[in-house]
Amino acid sequence: MAFAQPLQSHESVQELAKQDNLTIPHHYVQEHREPTFVPNDSSHFPSIPIIDIHDLIKEKSNMDLQLKNLRSVCCNWGIFQLVNHGVEKSLVDKMKHVVVEFFESPIEEKMRYKLKGGEYEGYGQTILHAQGQKIDWADRFFMITNPRNRRKPNLLPEFPPLLRDTLEQYLQEVQKLGMTLFGLISQALDVDKREMFDVFEDGMQSMRMTYYPPCPEPDLVVGLTPHSDAAGITILLQVNNVEGLQVKKDGMWIPVSFLPDAFVVNVGDILEILSNGVCNSIEHRAIVNATRERMSLAMFFNPKLEANVGPSKSLTRNTGNPPLYKTVVMERYLKEFFSRKLDGKTFLEKMKLKNEDVDES
Repeated sequence: MAFAQPLQSHESVQELAKQDNLTIPHHYVQEHREPTFVPNDSSHFPSIPIIDIHDLIKEKSNMDLQLKNLRSVCCNWGIFQLVNHGVEKSLVDKMKHVVVEFFESPIEEKMRYKLKGGEYEGYGQTILHAQGQKIDWADRFFMITNPRNRRKPNLLPEFPPLLRDTLEQYLQEVQKLGMTLFGLISQALDVDKREMFDVFEDGMQSMRMTYYPPCPEPDLVVGLTPHSDAAGITILLQVNNVEGLQVKKDGMWIPVSFLPDAFVVNVGDILEILSNGVCNSIEHRAIVNATRERMSLAMFFNPKLEANVGPSKSLTRNTGNPPLYKTVVMERYLKEFFSRKLDGKTFLEKMKLKNEDVDES
């Protein structure tokens, strides 16, 4: 069973980073961090695609072209910036403000929500799975937000009123956006829309607020270990204007430059599984800054706990292609995911059918 890194006031990375003349403790030092792609004089950083949701919904005349573009983006990139998403700017700005307030609050306040041994919801550092495992240069708050009866009473209900109420409103709006995206993606992939909604509507949803403190030797650490998300999709909000998200494209790590007021949406392992390998779950990481902190808020969309996670039956029926992945119940899928440390796309590899003749269920 996973256990949480013990967290005391002096062991918070945020608190650690405040020390003068800091020497990075060895358990944060990453000996083999892959370098970031650096363009030469004749090339530039590749830019991740931009999807305008207004074009997908309102421009009926070229709907087929827009859906074909969405399919291509999900297949070739697995990540895009979403503009004209419909979530009010005033709400997004308010959400950013309360996230900053949370992380700027005294450590004693944040410790009210600290991780407990054997759990993965709450405030803390990297969840450890083995002695000697490296720790990310970040503090996080992670919790399940939907279904509501799965919420832990000592977390969101105990937040300060402004943070709690703002987060509730934000979750509702982004939840609507997520379901809109699943509907559009189902059309783009030729997956039956009802099948997609049966899997994801009112499904398991969670959120993670992350604080990446400045580090005097940023090349020695990593803010977020390289991995692909276990979710169907992730909707990410960059809280302040410090960048650090990177994605692995064609074997190279490239920075993501956020557009103002945009969300970054990435394809997770479950959508790659459901699409039978048509979509690409993107491997990503976060690096840190030498002088400035970075903050982000991610919302993860997963199937219902009782739903089967496996290749879409309507898709395999329509294409005639055999399933490439196992089918397992979502609750079991989550237990297996959280029992393992983040490590690239190794968990997705574990889901692939090899010599099995029958899917597991």
